[in-house]
Amino acid sequence: MASEEAAPLKIMVYSDNSTTRAEIKAALGNKVAADLPPVAITEVATAPMVVEDARQGDFSLLILDAEAAKLGGMGVGKMVQDEVDPSIPFMLVLGRPQDEWLARWSGADASVYFPINPRVLAQTAADVIRRHSSVVATN
Repeated sequence: MASEEAAPLKIMVYSDNSTTRAEIKAALGNKVAADLPPVAITEVATAPMVVEDARQGDFSLLILDAEAAKLGGMGVGKMVQDEVDPSIPFMLVLGRPQDEWLARWSGADASVYFPINPRVLAQTAADVIRRHSSVVATN
């Protein structure tokens, strides 16, 4: 019996810092959880590209750097929800726990903190994806 392979989960990673994007991408790996399909990651370095790509893509999750210069992830996430599609889930990488209330205000589905803990980031991403999707992996 041939099994149909699930389409990859599309995840956007936004940060103006290439090292931060690489850390997030490494933390996610090829799969965020055993029960979910593999991931396809789109790296974005500017806020206007986040909005443009969100309009054109079918993303399962946006992971946004709240510490990005010019326009941080909170503002970008709120912009995507207000101007593009309120159903696109996003999570933030925060510099300090005191900003959690701002993350909630922006509409973020979850937050993690710098320094990035790969296990926490992948688990949080998986949890957000599961809450917003009926995706089931095929093994």
